Amino acid sequence: MGTIAVHEFISLDGVYEDPSWTFEFGFDPQMGETLAAITGAAKAILLGRSTFEMFAPAWSTRTAEDDPGAPFFNDTVKYVVGKHEPQAEWANSRRLGSYDPRAIRELKNDTDGTIYISGSGTLVRGLFADGLVDDLHLFVYPIALGKGEKLFADGVDATKLELKAHDVYANGVVHLDYGSARS
Repeated sequence: MGTIAVHEFISLDGVYEDPSWTFEFGFDPQMGETLAAITGAAKAILLGRSTFEMFAPAWSTRTAEDDPGAPFFNDTVKYVVGKHEPQAEWANSRRLGSYDPRAIRELKNDTDGTIYISGSGTLVRGLFADGLVDDLHLFVYPIALGKGEKLFADGVDATKLELKAHDVYANGVVHLDYGSARS
């Protein structure tokens, strides 16, 4: 049985959308090592349709020479969740259709390893509501944006998590690795 590991770049006030605001902080090489460890165990990628449509043109033409993460994103099977057909093509991609927790449970049962998610806030919120997230990797940037879509929107049920590990990088970013809190 597989596990679901979510990775998000997030501001201090919880904003995750359009992470172009992260650029001013640079990318600490140790962050790359942490992300490589997260993706290294992954056997599949699960993305919401909007994130898939942003990632496809950005990653599909990259090579290992361009970015060491390119082989992972291009060679790994990608599952896309969304009501509508994606408006982008990308090798090794399969559409799952609208969000269905049973389909995600089946994917977890059929996957021997980690299922990696990046971004995909709507999908992630649904997975949390249905108890399907095993690991949440937040890369918290030292900025409060004051506006933007938040990972945990107002009105959602409380989600308790247990801190499993953490890292602090020279650029001020903090990595927090959370798992489900034990009841």
